[in-house]
Amino acid sequence: MRIKKSTRQSSIRIGLTIPPLEGSHDAAPHDSELSKGPDSPTPSPTPARRRPRSRLLLGLILLGPLILALVVGVPVGLVASRASRSKNNRANASSGSTTNNTSGRNNFNGPITGGDGSIVTLEDGSTFTYSNPFGGFWVYDPNNPTNDSARPNSWTPPLSEPWDWNNYKIYGVNLGGLFVLEPFITPSFYQKYAGANDEWTLHTMMAADTASGGFNQLEDHYKTFITERDIAEIAGAGLNWVRVPIAFWAIETWPGEPFLAKTSWKYIVRLLGWCRKYGIRVNLDLHSVPGSQNGYNHSGRAGQINFMRGAMGLANAQRTLNYIRTITEFISQPEWKNVVQFFGIINEPIGPELGLPQLQSFYVEAYNVVRDISGYGAGNGPHIGIHDAFEGADPWAGFMRGADRVVLDIHPYFAFSGGPNNDPIATGTGQGAGGPWPGRACQQWNYLLGRGRAGYGISVAGEWSNGFNDCGLFLNGVTGVPTYGGNCADWQDSSQWDDSTRAGLLQLALASMEALDSWFYWTWKIGNSTRGIVESPLWSYRLGLHEGWIPKDPRTSAGTCAAFNVPLDPAPTPYPAWQTGGTGAGPLTNAAQLTWPPAVINAAGLAAQLPQYTATATPLTLPPPAATASNTGAQINFGSGWFNQQDSTPAYAPIQGCTYPNGWDNTQYGQQQLNPACFPGQVQ
Repeated sequence: MRIKKSTRQSSIRIGLTIPPLEGSHDAAPHDSELSKGPDSPTPSPTPARRRPRSRLLLGLILLGPLILALVVGVPVGLVASRASRSKNNRANASSGSTTNNTSGRNNFNGPITGGDGSIVTLEDGSTFTYSNPFGGFWVYDPNNPTNDSARPNSWTPPLSEPWDWNNYKIYGVNLGGLFVLEPFITPSFYQKYAGANDEWTLHTMMAADTASGGFNQLEDHYKTFITERDIAEIAGAGLNWVRVPIAFWAIETWPGEPFLAKTSWKYIVRLLGWCRKYGIRVNLDLHSVPGSQNGYNHSGRAGQINFMRGAMGLANAQRTLNYIRTITEFISQPEWKNVVQFFGIINEPIGPELGLPQLQSFYVEAYNVVRDISGYGAGNGPHIGIHDAFEGADPWAGFMRGADRVVLDIHPYFAFSGGPNNDPIATGTGQGAGGPWPGRACQQWNYLLGRGRAGYGISVAGEWSNGFNDCGLFLNGVTGVPTYGGNCADWQDSSQWDDSTRAGLLQLALASMEALDSWFYWTWKIGNSTRGIVESPLWSYRLGLHEGWIPKDPRTSAGTCAAFNVPLDPAPTPYPAWQTGGTGAGPLTNAAQLTWPPAVINAAGLAAQLPQYTATATPLTLPPPAATASNTGAQINFGSGWFNQQDSTPAYAPIQGCTYPNGWDNTQYGQQQLNPACFPGQVQ
């Protein structure tokens, strides 16, 4: 999300581990909730910039009643006791799923599934009852852990079936704060480490705090902030997608970068396994890239922008292409492509700072990187998400014609408009609940997304929230000051809200859902502050679901805007066949002028005169889980981590003999003399 710039003894045993990354050359509070947002009394229909935001050994034990334990990347469920099994069979019959009961036998004959009312056993042996009134069912298949037949609800197809933009809607949530720790989502860390305002400073201070466990604290967060129970609850809430922000340091870091490297990936893979189990599709979003693409705290380091801007802007973009390539190779594998069906290649780059033509050149190059790996056409690799760069939809009209499954991602927020946003929302519980805010959402969000769909094509709201003001602990960054015209304390403790407030927020949520059409709420969960409460409650879907200002079923949003006399622009379906991976999808037909690299880099000058990297390194491969069944010794195939064996071009790496400027600090440039080795065109 954007912020104001201030500033993851048995008859069958599966041992599952994540091997180290190949080709690396780098140098070295569970039930809380969180979110983000923007608005003004008459908010502009331009998407607001997001504030700095700023989960071995697996035992599958068969002892009469079937007990299945969960391991990293391989979720397992339990159907326990004769009474539970009969209950499950009834529930499964209504949801269209089937349960293969194997009590009394030391082998599995097929998938184990459960619908509403079934019992799921977690990794630690605890259990919960799966609640899903919408016909969804989970699936675990020990003989085929990449079974993609689960579905979250009756109106969403199983993972194994293609996504149809002409007929399906995304009802999604972000899992913000899990692998990219924003201050307002994980406030207790930033309260503990006074002076930390982004992950650069947080990781630096945490690593030095060995008395508190150092980086073990961060890994514990990856393990516990979002659990399997959360994914089950997401499916049970009528949702069908999650957007998962990740950082480049899940893959590697380079010397001088303080981030915890190559640790979150195994928890990302574990999360993908849970999503597979419950039929939830994943939009994997590259949220933090080298140099920072926006200067926000959720980009890695707050302050400067050094991606596609400044002396090291081009070199940092080259590094980013390395990571886009590595991620694409992993998620394009047949073992993972049905789960990760969407790849956001970079989150919230700021177009006015980078230059729109320069950013568009990067998008074209990234598109070519992805499709050179996956091939063209539906089923070949992920949908690709490109952010509107806070430019709105209009500049993207006609962009990348012929592009195979490229989706425009817009982040509409009221909270970050810079206005006081103090119009009332608590205006009663009946007709008129929500004051002016639901009508504004209908009008403005329909305008933004409607323009995107009409001019560009498939467009989604990758982020939005119920945050109609910018109140919330650290919502504007650790040191940021809210612009809200009232008392922010009123909006930092939901236990004090009355029925009128909850009714108004519910109407705002329903109006936003209908007007946006396909969306990902920011965010599922906000962590507790040191006060023991959620102090940014407007941003927590989960808290709103439990306390009544988020609908139990997102489909009930239909018809909300008609009550406010706001007609909605229908999506121009069917979309052109090439946009959905059909006839005509392939190389771009209108991007010849967008060469890579662009001739000029903002705040630096001619690209040919800037330091660059060259393609000389071994590409990095993300490791899949490694698992064997002890009863047979057979290796379970989760892929090799590298889909396209023909993709053997070396990766970008520093040029030998070049001393580069600091990739995160443009103020140094011009104070040192670069030798000719820094410019690839001059290397003989």
